[in-house]
Amino acid sequence: MELFGMEIQKRQDAYQLLALALRESRGLTRMPELDRKPGGKPYFPHEEGLEFNLSHSGHLALCALDNAPVGADVQMVREWRPGLPARVCGPEELAWLEGQPDWWRSFSLLWSLKESRVKESGQGLRGTIRSIRVPMMGEGETRQMDGLWFRTYGGAGWVAAVCGEAQPPVKICWWRRLENEK
Repeated sequence: MELFGMEIQKRQDAYQLLALALRESRGLTRMPELDRKPGGKPYFPHEEGLEFNLSHSGHLALCALDNAPVGADVQMVREWRPGLPARVCGPEELAWLEGQPDWWRSFSLLWSLKESRVKESGQGLRGTIRSIRVPMMGEGETRQMDGLWFRTYGGAGWVAAVCGEAQPPVKICWWRRLENEK
């Protein structure tokens, strides 16, 4: 599994990050044809064994590449609606959040873990967000759960998570802004 990140100016720039990642890691000079699976996850229908996932939040984009299904999510840390944690977290998760030094940063990380797991499955959200099982962990940790690997990341004002069958990398390969890559 490989993980790439970049500062972006608009949502569509995430696909340019994907193109750069494919060139850098797989030597592909052209973006393969894209399609969507029934759950909505984009994929390459003519590139068997090449899986990816994209995420963007604020000025950041994140791209995960692997040979098996993978999910990635990046979130800008912010104060969410006050009632949201009680709606999307189970009792164990809420108790874990109460013990964290930075409630909203930890909530954003937990949200990112849940998003990465849903995105790895490619089936979209089925059931409630509360029912999505993820390990409760801090930034920079790697854990296995239900046969999947999870890893968390963080920086100034952002957190991210990745989920897949392969053990995730310790670091994200960051690129400069797109206009510097042209």
